[in-house]
Amino acid sequence: MSRILVTGGTGYIGSHTTVELMQQGYDVTIVDNLSNSSVDVLDGIESIVGRRPDFANIDCNNYVDLDGVFEQFADIVGAIHFAASKAVNESVEKPLLYYRNNLGSLITLLEVMREHQVHNLVFSSSCTVYGQPDAAHLPVDETAPIQKALSPYGNTKQINEEIIRDEAYADKHLNATILRYFNPIGAHPSALIGELPNGVPQNLLPYVTQTAAGIRKELKVFGNDYNTPDGSCIRDYIYVVDLAKAHVKAIDRMLNAKKRDQVEVFNLGTGHGISVLELINEFQNATGKKVPYSIVGRREGDIEQVWAEPRKANEVLGWKAETPIAEVLASAWKWEKHIRKIN
Repeated sequence: MSRILVTGGTGYIGSHTTVELMQQGYDVTIVDNLSNSSVDVLDGIESIVGRRPDFANIDCNNYVDLDGVFEQFADIVGAIHFAASKAVNESVEKPLLYYRNNLGSLITLLEVMREHQVHNLVFSSSCTVYGQPDAAHLPVDETAPIQKALSPYGNTKQINEEIIRDEAYADKHLNATILRYFNPIGAHPSALIGELPNGVPQNLLPYVTQTAAGIRKELKVFGNDYNTPDGSCIRDYIYVVDLAKAHVKAIDRMLNAKKRDQVEVFNLGTGHGISVLELINEFQNATGKKVPYSIVGRREGDIEQVWAEPRKANEVLGWKAETPIAEVLASAWKWEKHIRKIN
């Protein structure tokens, strides 16, 4: 079996990707400092897969500790890098934390990978690099222009992509796949792992499920006066399990493809935009749960509308987001009920 290092592997997307990797026969070593996740996630992964990933509680910014993981697991053939701070609003308030953590962790990982001659990297990027695309670039494909980031978080994704390209230019052995996600939602169908935000959720769906569960009084919809059919923002919501499977496809391609570009970029989305108000309605229909909400003013930095053109990922990676939105939203509610012990 080939071994993959998953940084940030006890986090939301990292844990789902670990499950998919292990179910496809890969061994996995997770490194995570548990700054935004729980070690209990390992129990969920083990319950789903039937075996436990190896785990090291370390910070990816620490060269000595990360080097020790590569020394211990000499069979690592590739890395998937999720470990990063990710709250847009927090990044505006604490930019230095985001630059230190998000840039430093990637630089350290690349240094250690080069030292141990591990040449395959999948990087967790974001559609935030596109900013608000103009009408000519909707849906967004990989040729859409990179625009000035609206937050330090978004800027770290842009800079990290540049770091990867520069390192690949300097080290011709390095193969990298940059995956630009749209909006991951949902939970594993087992309800044994899912999204578990600390404090007040920054993302829409956890706020929806917490409101449905009575933890939040109501959901605030930021703006209903955008230039969209119902006035609310439009996003491309992708099921986290579908998203996780794309990472396995990316690893498979790097290890097995006879010919590929040294650095490849793929947009991961459904190709279909859903508005905030549509998502609330879809959730209510899928679960039968009422979600109280009110319209408030626009939120600074929000993009009006963006969705993916996923054709390249469909054709080159052989991957497609296929799970119906009702099933995705039901999975999120099943997870919320599980963690809140709601019948």
